[in-house]
Amino acid sequence: MDNQSANQQNQINSLSEVEKLRASLQQADLPANLHDKALEQINRIELTLRYGGNFSQMDITAKYIDWITHLPWNKKTEDKLDINYAKQVLDKNHYGLQKIKDRVLEYLSLLIVQRQKAPAGAFHAPSLFFVGLVGTGKTTFAKSLAEALGRTFIRIPFGGLSSALDLRGQSKTSPEAEPGMIIRGLRRAGSRNPVILLDELDRISPESKAAIMGVLVELLDPEQNAAFNDYFIDYPFDLSQVLFVATANNTNSIATAVMDRLEVIQMPSYTDEEKIAIAKNYVLPRYLKESGLTPDSLKIDDALWLKITRPLGFDAGIRTLERTIEGIVRKAAYKMVSGQGQNFIINESNIKEFLD
Repeated sequence: MDNQSANQQNQINSLSEVEKLRASLQQADLPANLHDKALEQINRIELTLRYGGNFSQMDITAKYIDWITHLPWNKKTEDKLDINYAKQVLDKNHYGLQKIKDRVLEYLSLLIVQRQKAPAGAFHAPSLFFVGLVGTGKTTFAKSLAEALGRTFIRIPFGGLSSALDLRGQSKTSPEAEPGMIIRGLRRAGSRNPVILLDELDRISPESKAAIMGVLVELLDPEQNAAFNDYFIDYPFDLSQVLFVATANNTNSIATAVMDRLEVIQMPSYTDEEKIAIAKNYVLPRYLKESGLTPDSLKIDDALWLKITRPLGFDAGIRTLERTIEGIVRKAAYKMVSGQGQNFIINESNIKEFLD
């Protein structure tokens, strides 16, 4: 095939793609202004292709149409406005921490009252900000909040975040450009009212902190987040229905303007007694279930729990404890498949076989 024939075939294929884009746009539920704006881009690219224009612009336009037609502009989940159900969720997912649970339940009660008074309205109370040491349950509480409301859950990690563009996206002028983490999260959620966890706000790169804090203010401020502008989408997206939750180990590096829009909940350290109860009643059963083992296949002598809970001295959270128990379950599974037994009782005589 000569060059002229090849170019003609490419043009035909591209024009066929243009028609697919137009059909996709027509089927999508978009704001009217955005629909018209996107249709103009499609018409412009069609005109360019008919007169031998650059095919690279086709890819950029196709990527843009794909994104805007898959965002939940008008889709949302229905909230479960049941405080008793919320209490059950918190009690199921968290041992103790009654004061923290009460704060979360008060927060949910306020949301329920607002929804009953104005079903379509935004939630205007400050977003929750769980502050505490590693492993004290900050992320788990955010997940429980989503479960209690029946909302989808999205986590956005801020650890090492190096640019505000990671949140806000890049202009679609280059083929490599894409939306920011907020818009990408909303697409994954499939709804415009998920719970979005802004995780580890204290771990932002220092050189980009000021710009990122500016974006955070826009995300958390009810006066601004109804028209959040991602540079790639280039059209305001309403985040007023999103429930933002933030976490950090401490607040030293958090801008005052951001702190003003957050309701701080200080997460306490767990006592040894609480850790032992969590390990026996939550962590071990969970890892046994995940690994396919039965509760009878692995049992731990009560006298050993303190040694398992505090292998390297005091730890404020339960993350080290979780890793220790996961290792015990993993070693038990290995012993099973290698023919060393089917049921194990861990006691003083064999504990070293199961601990690293």
